[in-house]
Amino acid sequence: MSANSADQGRLLDVVLVKGGRTKIRYEAELLSDDGTRIAVRAPWSGAGVRDFGFVRFEPGDVFTEHYWRDRWYAVKEVRDATGALKGWYCDITRPATLSGAELVVEDLDLDLWCSADGSDVRRLDEDEFAESGLGQTDPQAAAAAVSALDALEALARGVGLRGLLE
Repeated sequence: MSANSADQGRLLDVVLVKGGRTKIRYEAELLSDDGTRIAVRAPWSGAGVRDFGFVRFEPGDVFTEHYWRDRWYAVKEVRDATGALKGWYCDITRPATLSGAELVVEDLDLDLWCSADGSDVRRLDEDEFAESGLGQTDPQAAAAAVSALDALEALARGVGLRGLLE
């Protein structure tokens, strides 16, 4: 899997949309695009430290992010400033779209965390997902989101997420 050599290394704006609004926009380096999966790398773009209790995202962390045009999730490999793997943060999303220099992803509230050693796999934000009302407004999308979360969790608890990204 590799980007066209002319495109590899170019900068993209990753635009995370939630509830019809831009939640966050940040610049990332294009690593590869095979027509189905797009991989980018970006430093932690949050303001300061975000401590979830089970992992901390902080300045110096590097995210290698994998987005699919045909899957309902994104998988982000998280490494600290020394390169040590912290784990994988997975967003349940609609399939990604790349238009020009914008990679747009619609966040559907559900998330999954898998620690580097695979001992900590946890579903996140199921309450936010329920409150979003997606099940009523778009039942097919809600079903696809839950199915994607179930599949990622099974993979994380089984063979792990590394194989998905190779």
